[in-house]
Amino acid sequence: MTPNWRTSSYTKSDTCVEVADNDPDEILVRDTKDRSRGTMSVPPASWDAFVEFIGRDIG
Repeated sequence: MTPNWRTSSYTKSDTCVEVADNDPDEILVRDTKDRSRGTMSVPPASWDAFVEFIGRDIG
């Protein structure tokens, strides 16, 4: 499957990461500034837990 790379809608520049989440078996993450450095693959459940964690209002 060809990754469908995207950045967050909150990103105002290219200093972020890109995520490809169109494959049900893996989530791909890469550095927007240096795509040649490789890609990290994580299981969807781990990615969901990460997104939930960073979205918490800790205060």
